[in-house]
Amino acid sequence: MAYELDIDVSTLYNWRKYKPNLYRIVMLGFKYNSLLECHKKTYEELLNIENEILEEIEKFK
Repeated sequence: MAYELDIDVSTLYNWRKYKPNLYRIVMLGFKYNSLLECHKKTYEELLNIENEILEEIEKFK
């Protein structure tokens, strides 16, 4: 994480120790990005499933 923020590991440690609110916000930001990517993949999978079902329905018309 420190690498992605372009800071030293000690800076991250100091934030956690002395500025817990800042540390919490930064960690929530990382979690948000992770969840966003996960939901994007799920959405794309659901679109693919929907398209497969629609194609299957078209075969029987």
